[in-house]
Parts: sequence; structure tokens; C-alpha cells
Amino acid sequence: MIIPQVPDVETSRRKHTHTSLLKPFAPPFFSYLLKQSFFRMPITRIAIGRPQEATHPDALKAALAEFISTLIFVFAGSGSGIAFNKLTNDGATTPAGLVAASIAHAFGLFVAVSVGANISGGHVNPAVTFGAFVGGNITLLRGILYWIAQLLGSVVAALLLKFATGGLEVPAFALSAGVGAWQGVVFEIVMTFGLVYTVYATAVDPKKGDLGTIAPIAIGFIVGANILAGGPFSGASMNPAVAFGPAVASWAWANHWVYWVGPLIGGGLAGIVYDLFFINTTHEQLPVTEY
Repeated sequence: MIIPQVPDVETSRRKHTHTSLLKPFAPPFFSYLLKQSFFRMPITRIAIGRPQEATHPDALKAALAEFISTLIFVFAGSGSGIAFNKLTNDGATTPAGLVAASIAHAFGLFVAVSVGANISGGHVNPAVTFGAFVGGNITLLRGILYWIAQLLGSVVAALLLKFATGGLEVPAFALSAGVGAWQGVVFEIVMTFGLVYTVYATAVDPKKGDLGTIAPIAIGFIVGANILAGGPFSGASMNPAVAFGPAVASWAWANHWVYWVGPLIGGGLAGIVYDLFFINTTHEQLPVTEY
């Protein structure tokens, strides 16, 4: 989930070849406002990217890293659910089971982000990639490549689990009894906002300093904490890929859209909010001794 520098984005900005959603329609005064730091909307820096970017060796290596990292994460997270069901003979979820799921996902994500950080940035999540895109930190073409890799990684992990366990059901994300679809969407929006906001604060922000070294830990922690909070309600996906693979393996699609709409809205909002208010401002961090 650590967002790497994307040379293609910067190059396209310098050559003025990026695709802005607002600039072509902006009158002169509005264009002036958009250039000011107090009215700097991240969405104005969205870049499509060049076609050759999708086949560049570095982009393909990054996509492979996203595939492997997502496979690792989903295998650990969904595998913990299968293990719990086997140990309890498909019994009801218990507080201990919720804590175990939280720990498994936190540890799995910590590792998945860490091993992919230096190659792809370790997104491991389409919502994180989308949040990076709306903040102008990744091109659309590279983002689509990441999405494909993440979804494939999740599907392969779920199918491997199904095969390795002798055909046991891979638990698909589902809303708990009494939880409506839009309530689930709200849960997913808020939890994913917290996740992507954490990614921006610890991995994307140029002012992060040494905080960047603990980014994978912080990202794993927020996911684990959100599972404790939202697991009994929406399942706490926060990640369309994590929901997609098990849905394919179990062919269970009830309310599956919740796990796309909620995380993408939450991730997009986090990218816009953090980039708009906290990146490239005149704020200066106080010396450590003055905290």
C-alpha cells in the first residue's frame, strides 16, 4: 500500500499532457483559482497515462508484485476463516474468533504490504489504488493494471484454499442479520476511509520522514482494529479484491456490490481529503524535542 513515485505521471504533468476533468471547462478566473494552494483539488491532477505504460517491464513487475501480495493476504485472511470453521464445526462466530480474524488479517496485510512496497508500492487493495489515483499519485492505466493483478491474486488464493482444504467452503463476505445494505456501505466507507487515510499519512505524505518505515505496521493495525469494530456487522472487507476472490470460489454474490461501492467511496474520499488539506502545504513540522 505504499505509493511509489510514478515517473509517468510527473512527466505527463510537465508536458501538460495529463487529462484534467476540470481544466478544459474552466474560465480564466477559475483556472487561476485552481492553481492556488488554497484551492488545489487533487482531482485536477488525474492522469490517464500513456498506452506503452501498460506494457512497460517495470509496470508488469509491479503488477506481478500486486498479484503475489494480494494472494498472500487473501490466503492468510480467508484461510483463518476456514480454519475457524473447521475447528468449531461451522459453529457461530465467537469473540475469540473475531479477535483471531483481526490478528490474522493484520499480520497478513503487514507482510503483504512489506514484500510489495519496494516493487509496486504494496497497495494490495483496489480501494487504495483508487485513492492513489484520485490524489494524482498513479495513472489510470497503471491503476487498472494493479486492479487486474489484485483481483486475480484474490481469486487464485481462494481457489487454492478450496483445493488445499479438500473442497471446504471459502467464507464469502456477507452482511449480518439485521444489517441493511446501505448500513453495510456506511461501515465500509468509514473503515476504508480510515485505512486509506493511514496509507496517505504514513506512506504517501512527503513529510512522513521516518514514519514511513512503520507504514506496513500502521496499515495492518488499522485493518485489524476495523475488523474488531465492523466485523460483526459488514464483515469489514475494506477491500474489493478481498471480497471478490471468496465470492468467486463460493459463488456467493448476495450484496456483493456493497464491498465495491463502500470501499471505493471511502478510499476516494480519503485520497482527496488528505491530498487537499495536508500535502504540499506551508505547514512545517516542529522539531521532535518540541512535542
